[in-house]
Amino acid sequence: MTDPVAPWRRDCMKPTQTVALRFGSGRLQLQVPAAADILCGPVIPALDNPQQSVEEALTQPIQAEPLAAIARRKQPRSVVITMSDITRPVPNELLITAILEQLNSAGIPDDACTILIATGMHRPSTAAERALMLGTDLITRCPIVDHQADQPQTLVRISDKPPISINRLYNDAEMRIVTGLIEPHFMAGYSGGRKGICPGLVDLETVQRFHGYQTMGHSHSVEGVLTGNPCHEIAMAVARQVPCDFLVNAAITNDRAPAGIYAGDLFAAHQQGCKDVERWTTAFVDSPYDLVVQSAGGTPLDKSFYQTVKGMVQALPALHSQSTLLMCSACSEVGSPAYVELMQRHGADYRSFLAHIASNSSTAKDQWEYQMQTRVLEHIGVERLILVNDGLPRNQQSGLAVTPAPGDGSAATRAQALIDAFVEQSPGGRIGVIPEGPYTMLKAR
Repeated sequence: MTDPVAPWRRDCMKPTQTVALRFGSGRLQLQVPAAADILCGPVIPALDNPQQSVEEALTQPIQAEPLAAIARRKQPRSVVITMSDITRPVPNELLITAILEQLNSAGIPDDACTILIATGMHRPSTAAERALMLGTDLITRCPIVDHQADQPQTLVRISDKPPISINRLYNDAEMRIVTGLIEPHFMAGYSGGRKGICPGLVDLETVQRFHGYQTMGHSHSVEGVLTGNPCHEIAMAVARQVPCDFLVNAAITNDRAPAGIYAGDLFAAHQQGCKDVERWTTAFVDSPYDLVVQSAGGTPLDKSFYQTVKGMVQALPALHSQSTLLMCSACSEVGSPAYVELMQRHGADYRSFLAHIASNSSTAKDQWEYQMQTRVLEHIGVERLILVNDGLPRNQQSGLAVTPAPGDGSAATRAQALIDAFVEQSPGGRIGVIPEGPYTMLKAR
């Protein structure tokens, strides 16, 4: 039987290292040359006592009164607490349980509070997802509602120039609390903060404007940039019109443990969190690599191809025009029906897609994700963007403007075979590996 170990890995003069890429609910174990660069930020310190840290953040907030003091002053008959959907690994149970304790201490009962899932344009949550995100206690304590951007009866118009509608429950609440996660975001700079309102709670037309062709094509619509970022500016403008009373955002470690809690003023608390996240997640690239092995971020981010695009785009600082990007994702679905239809219509030819949206004044649902992917395609082409995946049929992958990883066996086997072939054919080639995927923010020195 042929030895499955590649010759270069059997050569004692060519030492190897094992890297573990986040992949689905586990890790993809791969062997790369010892000289390969592992691109990740510094170790993110987990909070020693997350529950205590949340309580301190709520009672000693950033540029705001303590949460309980606001509640005692307002005595709201209705409170809305927003949260992200299943695509974000937010410690929701930790945050919202502590929020309710503070509200209860101010005389606000659970039945006055509604948990509103800020879905943006994502699909509504399932019962299983709600239990996973909130735990068994919270789902029985308060009503839980999904925002639906395409349901006019659930929205209220707050502006005509430009036209903006927002979730009626949020708009009409006598107290508004926004929660979320701060992480690098490939178009809005960072997630969290104002994104819990826009695009999280706005109408389809506003979401489309937030993701419009010109906005997505702007050079500042990238990770880690807020100043001059049109995505950030659009979201801030909406958030100022229907402001929240209190923000509670979290940052997490690579193992999903809470690393920081940022509570208080929507803008000031978010800004402080962004500074910490930048420091924790930034990895510097001295020069581009010939092969980049990238994770899509693991569960829950790599459940769909739609979310997998984030990892592709955030690998750009490590790519030159002849680089190969090995994109490792466990995704088992493409995305929304509208995104599936868009990729079926345009996915095989990204150039015609770009020409189509450039000449079309309207923004189709989810076109922005493919537009972001074209940043990579224009740089390295479809043939050098290789998807390693077990969850989608290969003929379906071929329609997503990627090259399916060839060969037989599991994703790990095919990824290793591609790495082995690269090392054998390009012994001096530079390799960069990004184990945490889009949770790592790359910057050129």
